[in-house]
Amino acid sequence: MAKRSVKFRQENREAMVKRHAAKRADLKAKIINENLPFAERMEARDTLNAMPRDGAKTRLRNRCQLTGRPRGVYSRFGLGRSMLRKLASTGMLPGVRKGSM
Repeated sequence: MAKRSVKFRQENREAMVKRHAAKRADLKAKIINENLPFAERMEARDTLNAMPRDGAKTRLRNRCQLTGRPRGVYSRFGLGRSMLRKLASTGMLPGVRKGSM
């Protein structure tokens, strides 16, 4: 079980990524566009660098929705391996069953 502070930090990052996604995409498009003047591209780069780091999508970490465990997470279910096994064995996940009996 992850600490509550770690889960809370992850939730804040997810909210920040959603909030800044459109602006970050616009600035990245300006930086890549070679038809714009060099000064404008550098200004877009500086603006992007000044934005909060936690607004970047790469700062997110896949975590189990139930326990907050950061490793062994199946992205299809959003659960860690241990919780996936537990829920699948008890029949709580529709369409999932053990491979061997």
